Amino acid sequence: MSAPELDFVPVPVPRPNGRARGTGTTAIAREAAPEDQAAAAAPSMRRLREDRERLRALTVAGHEPAIERQHGLGKRTARERLEMLLDDGSFIEIEMFRRHQAHGLKLGGNRPATDGVVAGSGTVYGRRVFVYAQDFTVFGGSLGQAHASKIHKVMDLALENGAPLIGLNDSGGARIQEGVMALDGYGGIFRRNVEASGVIPQISVILGPCAGGAAYSPALTDFTFMVRDTAQMYLTGPDVVEAVSGKRVTHAELGGADVHGGRTGVATFVYDDEETCLEEVRYLLSLLPSNNVEPAPAAARTGATADERPRLAEIVPVEPNKPYDMRQVITELVDDEEFIELHENWAPNVICAFGRIDGEVAGVVANQPMVLAGVLDADAAQKAARFVRFCDAFGIPLVTLVDVPGFLPGVDQEHAGVIRHGAKLLYAYCEATVPRIQVIIRKAYGGAYIVMDSRSIGCDLSLAWPTNEIAVMGAEGAVNVLFRKELIAAADPAALRTELIEEYSAQLMHPYYAAERGLVDDVIDPARTRSVVARGLEMLREKRKPAPRRKHGNTPL
Repeated sequence: MSAPELDFVPVPVPRPNGRARGTGTTAIAREAAPEDQAAAAAPSMRRLREDRERLRALTVAGHEPAIERQHGLGKRTARERLEMLLDDGSFIEIEMFRRHQAHGLKLGGNRPATDGVVAGSGTVYGRRVFVYAQDFTVFGGSLGQAHASKIHKVMDLALENGAPLIGLNDSGGARIQEGVMALDGYGGIFRRNVEASGVIPQISVILGPCAGGAAYSPALTDFTFMVRDTAQMYLTGPDVVEAVSGKRVTHAELGGADVHGGRTGVATFVYDDEETCLEEVRYLLSLLPSNNVEPAPAAARTGATADERPRLAEIVPVEPNKPYDMRQVITELVDDEEFIELHENWAPNVICAFGRIDGEVAGVVANQPMVLAGVLDADAAQKAARFVRFCDAFGIPLVTLVDVPGFLPGVDQEHAGVIRHGAKLLYAYCEATVPRIQVIIRKAYGGAYIVMDSRSIGCDLSLAWPTNEIAVMGAEGAVNVLFRKELIAAADPAALRTELIEEYSAQLMHPYYAAERGLVDDVIDPARTRSVVARGLEMLREKRKPAPRRKHGNTPL
């Protein structure tokens, strides 16, 4: 029989005043009780800390074979993406150890930490953002109840803290084994997308599959980025399409980045690789306010109010039918010749872009004479309307560059609802309360002139170049309508037509016709466009126009 185990128990030595102190102890020996033996076997703080670090390291490291498969698909992991997106060392993760609570159907014994989504907060150029990144290496990034709850939490935190929300999407969709709870999780995401709309900027980045109901969240956010070859978005996949229609189609053909970037307009930006894509997300964030009550981040003044750009007088041809690239005009207008264009390949007959003018962020809407002569059509009207509404929601001034011959005529456009879609742009401008400056470069004909932020629908400052032509229609078309009978009866119709066109232009389309009637504030030297616009924005910086009391208007959706 072994000797009884001894345990040394520190006993406080009384102070003279009777109070115990923690130093200067004596020791007594006694036989250890069973409960003391259990305490001795319990883990120490050091061991608990080591266990915690070990579990944390395993969670961060992930499953190596799954990571290799992810890299083999040309994709980064969720954590690698967050490292590229956020400032170094700024990420604060929430609910790292969250696991699903489902049972059966191959789920009960497979409960990895994170549940397929990494969520938290970090900074971009020192400014707070909230972010979640779906992890395709865990359950294919599929969304279950725990996964959705983490996204709900980070969305709530973004809204409560007035900070942008970024979602990095790479998911196989709803987790089938969790049934209706997965669908309920998607519903919670959509509801929060709508609650945050117009309050904080919301950005979706599609870096892999985003199928079924999952596609609706990017559609509800403000900007959607996609990466070629790896990103796909659709409601029903190729197998379902083939089963229903008999048509075979690839993932890329059905919902690839180029489809959504050039045909559907779902993707705002499309890039060739994840590195470029995430760097451009950072750049876009540098131009956006954190929320709807804070101004967009300003840069240093650039002296734009006194800056003349002679090249502006050379870019635009005087002849109204000669094309030119409106991007060159925008380049001369903005600071450092730098801007970011939205939906570059969708409805390219209108340009929507963010840039800075004298350090302040502005939204630019411009007709593009290089494409369809710059006409407005159904897609262009939708594109510009959504951009105008975003700028107005977040207090970003609008500069509208006008060179538009009208709306695109044709049966296809009428049947596509060009009236309804054109009304969206009209509604967006009429509703906007931010500073609004219109610059009429050349043509401004018919209803398209009105829709492109004319004085009649509320622009604050209307400027025009000496090349401006503001009229119901072009002179030749007007003469053909007004003098049809005279031209038919004329001995020399061509000569009469030329004479009438010159007369019509001289009377109704000279550069100062609208200015004489108060519809244009000034006819400016093209070379001074940048300085005049900068001074106008400075003048309008404190503009305040309260919205009428109503629940909301009824936008012509």
